Amino acid sequence: MSEYPMNQDSYSNQLLVLPSQRDHYQGRLDAPVVLVKYGNYQCPQCGELHRSIQVIQQHFASVFPGENWICVVFRHFIENTLHPHARKAAEVVESAASQGQFWAMHDLLFTHQQALENGFLVEYADSLGLDISQFLQAISTQAHIGRINQDIESGYQSGVTVAPALFINGIRYSDRWTVEQIMAAIDAAIY
Repeated sequence: MSEYPMNQDSYSNQLLVLPSQRDHYQGRLDAPVVLVKYGNYQCPQCGELHRSIQVIQQHFASVFPGENWICVVFRHFIENTLHPHARKAAEVVESAASQGQFWAMHDLLFTHQQALENGFLVEYADSLGLDISQFLQAISTQAHIGRINQDIESGYQSGVTVAPALFINGIRYSDRWTVEQIMAAIDAAIY
């Protein structure tokens, strides 16, 4: 068995819906390292993975300044029974995305995972300077639920059953979320 929890021979470990312009991503889609993470904003393990990915992004930026060696893609994957506020948080981040603030809201929600009730979500939108009327209209009409459901469906197609799930260059990585473990898997994927 490999030292790294990746298996390139297993079809069930393949990312079947490849990253595209429709996704929320940081970096270039053709970067040497593409991380696709499925998660939700209420899941503690998703928060842990988010923080690890931020450290990895900072590492790549410092080692390869001015170059886009890493691309990070986020896709929603929500288990309603485990995380009752996750769907609303996903709608909030998509409403922020429609005003050009996906990543700012994404980071804010992970920073405040313990405070995802409606009142807090409106405060976060206000703190980002979003048009609150437009924001609330999108939430009340569930304008972005189709986009969220597409992400969830793409996860199911790739064998995701629980969040978080991480794919490194299209191959599923296991549930070890420390920076060191993920960096080792990235090294194995690109070398």
